[in-house]
Amino acid sequence: MTTYDKIYINGQWVASEGTKTISVFDSITEQVMATIPEGTAGDVNKAAAAAKAAFPSWSTLPKADRAKYMNAIAGALGARMDEIASAISRETGMSKPLSNMIQVGIPMNSFAQAAILAESFDFEKEIGTSLVVREPIGVVGCITPWNYPLHQIAAKVAFAMAAGCTVVLKPSEVAPIDAFMLAEIIHEAGLPAGVFNLVTGTGPVVGEAISASPDIDMVSFTGSTRAGKMVMQTSADTIKKVALELGGKSANIICEDLDAETFAKAVMGGTGQAFLNSGQTCSLLSRMLVPRSRLAEAEGLAAAVANGIKVGDPFAEGTNVGPLASAAQRDRVLGYINKGIEEGAKLIAGGPGAPEGLDTGYYVKPTVFSEVTNNMTIAQEEIFGPVLSIIPYDGIDNAVDIANDSPYGLAGAVFAADKETGIAIARRIRTGQVTVNGGAFNPNAPFGGYKQSGVGRELGVYGFEEFLEIKSLQL
Repeated sequence: MTTYDKIYINGQWVASEGTKTISVFDSITEQVMATIPEGTAGDVNKAAAAAKAAFPSWSTLPKADRAKYMNAIAGALGARMDEIASAISRETGMSKPLSNMIQVGIPMNSFAQAAILAESFDFEKEIGTSLVVREPIGVVGCITPWNYPLHQIAAKVAFAMAAGCTVVLKPSEVAPIDAFMLAEIIHEAGLPAGVFNLVTGTGPVVGEAISASPDIDMVSFTGSTRAGKMVMQTSADTIKKVALELGGKSANIICEDLDAETFAKAVMGGTGQAFLNSGQTCSLLSRMLVPRSRLAEAEGLAAAVANGIKVGDPFAEGTNVGPLASAAQRDRVLGYINKGIEEGAKLIAGGPGAPEGLDTGYYVKPTVFSEVTNNMTIAQEEIFGPVLSIIPYDGIDNAVDIANDSPYGLAGAVFAADKETGIAIARRIRTGQVTVNGGAFNPNAPFGGYKQSGVGRELGVYGFEEFLEIKSLQL
């Protein structure tokens, strides 16, 4: 077990004002793998004051110097990839090869891209007799989740710091170890004191103190829609900018005009993707919309994928799906599976209980329901586990209506015989990003949602711009 007994404020590892600790559990063994400080509002106040004091010099540092720091962090993450990915696999349950590629690889890309943008972004533009300038917004409070812990930290911290902002980070207490490793890397990179600060603790204490702090100019939050609403409400007293990346219940429309081979590819690929990171993905394609005439065909394909998935130790060779991140999350997902059965959905794979032979660890069977109607709980609420709902539709207009009949609007997908048809359908889906015919995830494209999936965008130039204010100089 590892003991982290300090937080990081003003360039130093310091003791928290609080005396309590939080246990971090290994999702595979259910044993405590680490303890961290349970920070206080006083800790946040100190961190925010340090970030505020560091802002004037950091924001005016030459762009090339900020870029060098970001590149140094990216390189150091690569050097510690195995160590960091291993910790995240134990925290979240993601298979180790995927943790290397996603949980550390994408954060490396974020810091490298932030470095490029720090130097290449055009911060000034003449409009008539005015000079319009972009300036860093100030101190940014970053509150991040447990499912992609370092990825979400990097999506905020890298671009905020590259833009000239200073930050106060509160990682999830469920998966905080990677945040300590990042703080060690940042310290070794020699960033000026106060530019980056880390305070661990709970949302109701540390998260609320960040949202309420008058020294923090912006909050960037990723998490549940319920918690996002609280962040927005608490931030309102100081009229700070709030960026939110929240939940999703994304629809995957598989069109009727596909030939048998392509239809099979779309259904089987969509089913496999629905179980990525044990279903603990906000942009998960958790609603598969298939033509009613091909429902039985889709059921057979999806069931075959779900039943063929190897569930087990994320470090074991060949494992596709590991455990969920916590006992609470496992119990929540099992509750939704039981709810689906109670509401009359047709269970075609998986179901209640742990997979055979996996009584220790927070495991859930990859589960597929069919004959789901869009008013069922499992079709409307974010489950955040390996549960796929297959919903039949009658005509593409009906499919689009079902896709948009959700309080969320984070992601979506379309698979059509013709790419242009797929693009036309994608334009009708009210979400922040749509995959067309299996297009790959682009870590430099804007990521964010419509409706209750959030406000603002992350990653790439659009994510960079979130941390900038606009000023007009009338000349």
